[in-house]
Amino acid sequence: METRQRTLVKAIVWNMIGLTVMAIVGLLMTGSAAVGGAMAAINTMLGLSMYFIYERIWAHIGWGRKHG
Repeated sequence: METRQRTLVKAIVWNMIGLTVMAIVGLLMTGSAAVGGAMAAINTMLGLSMYFIYERIWAHIGWGRKHG
């Protein structure tokens, strides 16, 4: 079972990658760094929260795990 700290670090690293990609996509799609950055920030906040919850739920599901 993963610790909450590990789950949080994984979520933060993953979301920093997503923030960077989303900011670039937002900039390319809108032509505005401010709009692209705002889109990326909102997406990252929502994504981080959802990813953390998702990982914590799966940490309690034994299906597909091999022990030993």
